[in-house]
Amino acid sequence: MQIEAVCDYFVALQKSIGAALEAADGQAFRTDEWKRAEGGGGTTRVIENGGLFERGGVNFSRVKGSQLPPSATAARPQLAGQAWEAMGVSLVLHPLNPYCPTVHLNVRFFAAKDTWWFGGGMDLTPYYGFEEDARHFHGRCRQALDPFGEDYYPRFKAWCDRYFHLKHRDEPRGIGGIFFDDFAERDFDFSFRLVRSVGDAFLTAYIPILERRRAMPYGERERSFQLYRRGRYVEFNLVYDRGTLFGLQSGGRPESILMSMPPHAAWRYDWKPAPGSPEDRLYTDFLRPRDWA
Repeated sequence: MQIEAVCDYFVALQKSIGAALEAADGQAFRTDEWKRAEGGGGTTRVIENGGLFERGGVNFSRVKGSQLPPSATAARPQLAGQAWEAMGVSLVLHPLNPYCPTVHLNVRFFAAKDTWWFGGGMDLTPYYGFEEDARHFHGRCRQALDPFGEDYYPRFKAWCDRYFHLKHRDEPRGIGGIFFDDFAERDFDFSFRLVRSVGDAFLTAYIPILERRRAMPYGERERSFQLYRRGRYVEFNLVYDRGTLFGLQSGGRPESILMSMPPHAAWRYDWKPAPGSPEDRLYTDFLRPRDWA
């Protein structure tokens, strides 16, 4: 098992994605180095009020501890009380233009006792849906996974659809993508290569969508709907997201963990879009599981 090779890849991935996003936005990220009292630390790179992103963060962390928190032992109770190490890259981007979708990427690695596993994925959260964008994003996800076996994309897509679902509203967060956890199939090299393929696919999956939508004109109506839908993003991250729970339970840096929150969001009481409107089309045509790829 080559833990340092995983760390080197994650560090390089954060740098390459950050450089591409800075080029797209035109503004540099702010970089914070932080340490964790129990062990480890990370690098947080954040952009706010840029030319493209209202807020975006690309985080790397490598932390360790004497006891895994409950969020990490729910599926592996035999590891409760064991020393552990975790590392990964986590990214969330909230563009200002409502026609540009929010996106999330995470690739991570855990080791405890004699056990190791990977996790990760990427998913897209549009405010106004475009079939071209959905097919492109899912197509890139499929291309990243098909070399490892044709069953991985449909399996991880279905997992993503289940995971990014707001149970209390019976509503998807977005149009999904791929998601996997507790992944340790075949051997370490195979699992690591699959995770690298997912991380390396992110820019080709997302940047073309940004370039197609970033100059689209919008007004108060579109902005208001974007803020309303961002409220759903906040609800999911604070109620269900395993990464958020793990970070807070393990004593991580709150500013870095909660950089995934949009800077502005809104809630309306019992609001529903007008039937047949562009806002309604998000619900009828996009916020449901579909075979996009």
